[in-house]
Amino acid sequence: MRKIFYGWWIVCACFLIAFYVGGIIFYGFTAFIEPLIKEFGWSYAKVSFAASLRGLEMGILAPFVGLLADRWGSRKLLLGGIIILGSGTILLGITQSLAMFYGAFLLIAFGAGGCTSVVTMTAVANWFEHNIGKAMGLMASGFGASGLMVPVIVWLIGAYGWRTACFMLGAGMWMIGVPLTFVIRNNPEDHGYIPDGVSSEPSGAVAGNRWHNREIQFKSVLRTRSYAFVNLAEAIRMMTLSAVATHIMPYLSSTGMSRTSAGLVAAGIPLISILGRFGLGWLGDFFEKKYVMAAAHGLMALGMLSLSYVEVGGFIYAFLFLFSVGFGGLAVLRGALIRDYYGRVAFGKLIGIVMGSAACGGIIGPTVAGWVFDTMGSYVFIWQVLCGFSVVAVLFILTIQTKQNSNQ
Repeated sequence: MRKIFYGWWIVCACFLIAFYVGGIIFYGFTAFIEPLIKEFGWSYAKVSFAASLRGLEMGILAPFVGLLADRWGSRKLLLGGIIILGSGTILLGITQSLAMFYGAFLLIAFGAGGCTSVVTMTAVANWFEHNIGKAMGLMASGFGASGLMVPVIVWLIGAYGWRTACFMLGAGMWMIGVPLTFVIRNNPEDHGYIPDGVSSEPSGAVAGNRWHNREIQFKSVLRTRSYAFVNLAEAIRMMTLSAVATHIMPYLSSTGMSRTSAGLVAAGIPLISILGRFGLGWLGDFFEKKYVMAAAHGLMALGMLSLSYVEVGGFIYAFLFLFSVGFGGLAVLRGALIRDYYGRVAFGKLIGIVMGSAACGGIIGPTVAGWVFDTMGSYVFIWQVLCGFSVVAVLFILTIQTKQNSNQ
């Protein structure tokens, strides 16, 4: 019986870490907004600004984390990030003031910088080349599956209160995440392989050197317009996604939907995104990745348009499918395209910069959406604006150079 390539065990470990982290700090936050406002009387803009602080800290850290991932490896960063993230979640549970609330989110962001996409994608990218789309798709599906955490978090808050829910979730982060970090290995060459599991014995050193010679240098990539367009498109994606993920439950409640039903919709977004994460990631291994990415941005645009009309029968289902599949596919394709076009020697730094650009969009999205609701009493205008931005992202992606010309 053929032995399973160890890279797939790393994918599974990263899947589980992404599942729990994504459920706590990203998709599950929407369940805390209304209980926080009820207890403290803060505005929607003030509460949602915490999500922007999370994005701000990760925006500052992401390029640096990418550099550290290339230099130190993923395991150390994951371990430290999980410990800090669990501590920040527990600190959130003892919040007594707005300043303390923001401080807890800065700590959460600091920890998240060590155990979210920059590090997990680097861990996976080091072990795969031809199967990178499938591997990234499976790993990133953990973030999609984290939607299952949303009803659990809603139930925990309803049964025990939001403070106790924070304590339980923080402790769970330590118990689940810390053991998983010890599955991670940094490079296949250290274990007698090259990417995709091909044995490197006895000529592994020669094969490895030949493989490294194909890599495009970091500084030359930074000078390309294509890489700049990838960054701009990713900023738009995250601006849109963070606004929706943060405000979807308050928005649906404002249309008359019950809190339980709104929680199910919030859970459905990441769950349905698995179709895009794995399906579009798989398509990216067979077709030109930039065209698959452009199609995914187009799906997001149509989804945001549908979100503007959820009070009309059927549009909520159109939103769930189109938006979720689109953003899920992009979560995989951004890393797969960079790995495919520019190699893995500087992958951590390159994906770190892309994630930093995404975080800049993530800073803007939740706060602006909250301000629009506070000012206009409706989210519809911001959803339509974000639809337009997603169309612009399609144009950015279609403009990037193909793989053969990506160094021009």
